[in-house]
Amino acid sequence: MYKNVFKPFFDFIVSLLCLIIFSPIFIIILVILSYFNNGQPFFYQIRPGKHGKLFKVIKFKTMNDKKDDQGNLLSDEKRLTNLGKFVRKTSLDELPQLINVLKGDMSLIGPRPLLPEYLTLYNPIQRKRHDVKPGITGWAQVNGRNAISWEKKFELDVWYVEHLSFKLDAKILFKTILKVVQSEGINGVNAITTEKYTGNN
Repeated sequence: MYKNVFKPFFDFIVSLLCLIIFSPIFIIILVILSYFNNGQPFFYQIRPGKHGKLFKVIKFKTMNDKKDDQGNLLSDEKRLTNLGKFVRKTSLDELPQLINVLKGDMSLIGPRPLLPEYLTLYNPIQRKRHDVKPGITGWAQVNGRNAISWEKKFELDVWYVEHLSFKLDAKILFKTILKVVQSEGINGVNAITTEKYTGNN
């Protein structure tokens, strides 16, 4: 009953309250990023949700659109702004995803929504991560985030799906707050952002 009734209700109420409480911070970041990103404070990307259904995820834009002489985007490291680094370090770039939760595309807690191109790369067990709505935070995020391997992330995602409960969600929420305060596991070991998943070994 928690999974199908109380969790969606909890998601809606908490995300609405969070948007109201953090609205001053939201507006400040919105204005600053609009100024530095030529009027484009948000980053939109198509991601697969529950059962692989595609939706548009919303995040604050932490990288500029600078290109090289050939017109290609520069590396993530070169495009990540100082403001973007701060927004990522504090996880404030995730704040707009509360809108995705209100729309029903996401949950507060669940496996992170990844790229659509990964859908065909999962094995049958890893594919179970799409049996629930993706989340802003999840079991993998509080157990390493971008600092662990893809295989470990998927293992943790599937474990969450198989053990989903109010107690587990409460534990993840509490650990997420600690992780944000401590700024742990934001980036991969050797990258500004996590490396792309290329399939099972």
